[in-house]
Amino acid sequence: MSRRAGERELTAKAIVLGIALSVMLSAANAYLGLFAGMTVSASIPAAVISMGLLTALTRARVFRGHSIRENNLVQTAASAGESLAAGAIFTFPALIMLGSWHRFSYLETTLIAALGGVLGVLFTIPLRRALVRPGGLTFPEGVATAEVLRTGERGDTRGLLLMTAGALVAGSMKFLGGALAVFPEVAERAWRVGHSGLAYVGSNLSPALLSVGYIVRLNIAVLVFGGGALSWFVAIPIWYAMYGSPDPGLTQPADIAWNIWTTKIRYLGVGAMAVGGLWALISIRESLVEAVVGGLRASGPPGEGDAPPEIDETERDVPMRVVLAGVAACVLPIAGVYVFATGRFAVAVPMALVMIVAGFLFAAVAAYMAGLVGSSNNPISGVTIATVLFTSLVLVAIMGTDAGIEGAAAAILVAAVVCCAAAISGDTMQDFKAGQLVGATPWKQQVMELVGVVAAAIVVAPVLNVLLEAYGFGPKTELMPNALQAPQATLMASVARGVFDQNLPWGMIAIGAGLAVALISADLELERRGSEFRMPVLAVAVGIYLPFELSVPILAGGLISKLALRVSDGQEAAAHRGLLLASGLITGEALVGIGMAIPIAASGDREFFRELVAAPSLGPVPGVILLLGVAGWLLWTASRRSRANGLA
Repeated sequence: MSRRAGERELTAKAIVLGIALSVMLSAANAYLGLFAGMTVSASIPAAVISMGLLTALTRARVFRGHSIRENNLVQTAASAGESLAAGAIFTFPALIMLGSWHRFSYLETTLIAALGGVLGVLFTIPLRRALVRPGGLTFPEGVATAEVLRTGERGDTRGLLLMTAGALVAGSMKFLGGALAVFPEVAERAWRVGHSGLAYVGSNLSPALLSVGYIVRLNIAVLVFGGGALSWFVAIPIWYAMYGSPDPGLTQPADIAWNIWTTKIRYLGVGAMAVGGLWALISIRESLVEAVVGGLRASGPPGEGDAPPEIDETERDVPMRVVLAGVAACVLPIAGVYVFATGRFAVAVPMALVMIVAGFLFAAVAAYMAGLVGSSNNPISGVTIATVLFTSLVLVAIMGTDAGIEGAAAAILVAAVVCCAAAISGDTMQDFKAGQLVGATPWKQQVMELVGVVAAAIVVAPVLNVLLEAYGFGPKTELMPNALQAPQATLMASVARGVFDQNLPWGMIAIGAGLAVALISADLELERRGSEFRMPVLAVAVGIYLPFELSVPILAGGLISKLALRVSDGQEAAAHRGLLLASGLITGEALVGIGMAIPIAASGDREFFRELVAAPSLGPVPGVILLLGVAGWLLWTASRRSRANGLA
């Protein structure tokens, strides 16, 4: 896209608005990730919100005007906040579950999140020219974000109205179900079959999860559901038939099923995720080396490198000497945090070395995978689990198995930096693609990525503390009936502690690893045959360790996306409308979830809203009906043809 002379880009209002949206979307995505175990790229909702706010403020004569590149920089900062939240919630809650932390230490949490995110941005700068190029990787969210920005430039406000409507509907459902308990948020049932059988069915009544399935499409949704079905329809019944309940004190079938999944079956996911993360690295090794070498050759100070002078501004990155100095500046304080956390300099140094090597490798993997499958499908949790396993084994060799919780917590601290860096790198590459399509200046985007990271890092600890006090993390208990599942963090804590306690169920992990190898072989055969259906192992692994009730609406969303595509004959306008509505549903539910948490945490009363409003409890039927209504709305929106094709 050509640049117009004098067009505004890096302005004060873009910085202020970018910071505000970064904080808001990081809080919303923290809730969604802890609740569902999955996060969705916020670039699209950030672009829509930015477009709407800048347009409204311009019409109110607060500003003289705005440009598409200002909008792009605002969404760049905002989406960085969302991605940093993903890295944080996958790891930091594990420290609570281990008992190493009882609250989220503000200084340590902020430093690790901020520096991990900054490293993620810096690591991707040498890769930009090699990965973000015409005819290369697709970067689906980056392309979609650019289209949203172009829509805003044309003055189309229908997308913003559609997204707002979705947010209001999903937010209202979350408030009715989660705050007032008019209907339960999960419709589930378990029962015994004969003397030794156990069966379970259930579905979460969440519009956000329905939207996640719509965005990731049917292929991924089927695989996530398949992993859940494998756990809950096959593995749990087999375990129960062979060994009975792990806890003899449990009598209710649903409680028994949850206990078997929590203590035994989820380790199938550990093995599958570890192998899947390793395979992701192996499968892109040639492209990764090419990208790193090409990026290092091309990147340099302004005015240097291989960019022609006439397009210098659209190819200018932050200078490489600044990048290298920034990496060095980040490593030193992170090493200081490790020294403070462990009290052992001899342990902190290897931790820092593992962090920097794993951080760069996995940030590069995440950047490439974001271009291949999109940020929403990026295997961040897979590479983080691999980091936890490797770091734990290294620390066992240094500290010994008697280090226990101290060693496990040290491994999580390393993984937290790597996870934040990997999450940010995938998001950064999507933003670079969007910027390329709208003619943005790369170094200005890189500055805004850093602004968004720092803004989000400042609020990560308070948001996590609010959610901890209001809901709790981990499996649901009598004391925490509405606990956020935090499946990845639970998994990280179990893996790290299991390595040091030497009680990790290696048999289950080996079975999961073997399953991953079989899935990889099947996927390679599908690729050889040219099949459109693929079997990425990490999607199945996600389903294995997610509660089954979360997989059901995800599958429904994937089915809606497939059906809508057929009904609309693949019309791009219909698909775009569906994407905007899905983004609104996710944003609304997540924002209400964090909003509900604030008064609960402030009052210390988990029944705050129920005591304030005496609403009737009507059972799951109203929730099921509302979710079906939302599903129908999403299907109609995503399949309705435009008037240009003869239909309304």
